[in-house]
Amino acid sequence: MATEWVMGLVGGVVIGIAVSLMLLWNGRVTGVSSIVYGVLVPIKGDIAWRWYFIIGLLIGGLSLKITAPELLAAELQTKAWIGSIAGVLVGFGAMLGGGCTSGHGVCGVSRVSPRSIVATIVFMAAGMAAVVLLRKTGLLI
Repeated sequence: MATEWVMGLVGGVVIGIAVSLMLLWNGRVTGVSSIVYGVLVPIKGDIAWRWYFIIGLLIGGLSLKITAPELLAAELQTKAWIGSIAGVLVGFGAMLGGGCTSGHGVCGVSRVSPRSIVATIVFMAAGMAAVVLLRKTGLLI
């Protein structure tokens, strides 16, 4: 098995190629929260590609689960209710920030968008602060 940094490098290259192709072929930024939002609040003529994207994400994850389940084996380090609250907060943060980490952090930073750079710094700082806080309170190991 390759070392962790090689896997991270390959993953980063694949993500970079994928978001570049999305922008080139579809003229869209690959912001997952915006794509999902467009399915939940559809605009006529702008929904098919969103469903294809979401289905592709699910098929990709499922194929990895079937072919290499050890890569997805992870032990939860917190209680399920905390994870559920965190998910809701992430969704709220994506709405508040005008996008998610994929839209701002991957696509926006690579386009040198000042708004995305600030949003990514805020996302990262909030995530680090949350981990420190949860570890101090004993809610996260």
